[in-house]
Amino acid sequence: MLPEISDALPACPVETTLTLISDKWKVLILRDLLTGTKRFGELKKSLGGVSQKVLTSQLRQMEASGLLTRKVYAEVPPRVEYTLTELGYILQPVLEAMRDWGEVYKKRF
Repeated sequence: MLPEISDALPACPVETTLTLISDKWKVLILRDLLTGTKRFGELKKSLGGVSQKVLTSQLRQMEASGLLTRKVYAEVPPRVEYTLTELGYILQPVLEAMRDWGEVYKKRF
């Protein structure tokens, strides 16, 4: 993790996790990247209502916090791909637990 990020993190581990993935779009980006590398356009299409500006901002924040990597190919038009880092993949059980809880909730209501 980058020093400037780790210096600003809360002492509570739960709050730290929320700080890094608390935005709706970040969780959905993680969900999509758990299945493998995706291009910017694929993520935008999958996420539906996200603007290009917001998606770019979220991806940059996630890259800065060490959750994903960004690879730019020198092509015309430029191709950019995003892949979860090992740290990003460790969040898989958290996302699975969120999915499971959401399914239970939807069945009850």
